Amino acid sequence: MAFSEQPRFGVSMFPTDYAIQPVELARAVEERGFDSLFFPEHTHIPASRQTPFPGGGDLQPEYWHSHDPFVALAACAAVTSRIRLGTGICLVIERDPITLAKEIASLDMISGGRVILGVGAGWNREEMENHGASFPDRWKILREKVLAMREIWNNEEAEYHGEFVNFDPIWSYPKPVQAGGPPVWIGANSKWVFERVADYADGWMPIGGLGSGNMEKMTAALAAKGRDIRDLDLALFGAPMNVDQLRGRIEQGFDELVFNLPPKSAQEVLPLLDRFAELADSMRG
Repeated sequence: MAFSEQPRFGVSMFPTDYAIQPVELARAVEERGFDSLFFPEHTHIPASRQTPFPGGGDLQPEYWHSHDPFVALAACAAVTSRIRLGTGICLVIERDPITLAKEIASLDMISGGRVILGVGAGWNREEMENHGASFPDRWKILREKVLAMREIWNNEEAEYHGEFVNFDPIWSYPKPVQAGGPPVWIGANSKWVFERVADYADGWMPIGGLGSGNMEKMTAALAAKGRDIRDLDLALFGAPMNVDQLRGRIEQGFDELVFNLPPKSAQEVLPLLDRFAELADSMRG
């Protein structure tokens, strides 16, 4: 939970076909005492490359070489017992919510209730349009699909009637192990994220540093919905490798610090993972 006395530490990596494979990585992450492992997703990248990469520069090949995150995380669940397994992020608008609800519930049961559903609307217009999703409506679609999945997870006969998602009562099992379903964390840094998190999410997972006043904005948005920031999971992705900067992020309120690993071989990834583990241990001490 937010503002916890003991911060948690995790790692995130694009699980590509040319990098250390998910099973080996998951074992290494758990052995080194980390708390979580996150995989992002892109179903594909359109070869037209019309939408520019928000990070600037050329788009790296890991964006179109990654495994499906739920297949990869299921493999990780089979060889671990403690670490939480998350998407960072799942492009929900590119997926059918009924099928996705079952995938997530199945993974939650198989893993013993260790799933975190990190979500976002995405940035690549052509990618989502290939799935039939409307780019201008992407955040509305995301919200409805998340709410529809929660109905499926929490009801024997679930139904949902919205603008973009619509189905009459259905039966769908298994149900998640976690009460209410896996926590939903929104991965975004925009000026609208505060209201979105307050509206339908359990956590916030921005990337990198934060501008002044953002925690205050989040606190205010939650209060307007009758919620308390102390009940929110706050995970910083792209956590810095500097003790003072890490301490500063924890003092801001982040209770989970997630380091980014490059999608490279075990020979390159494991030494870096060791460095992250040493840094995490020094912060816990």
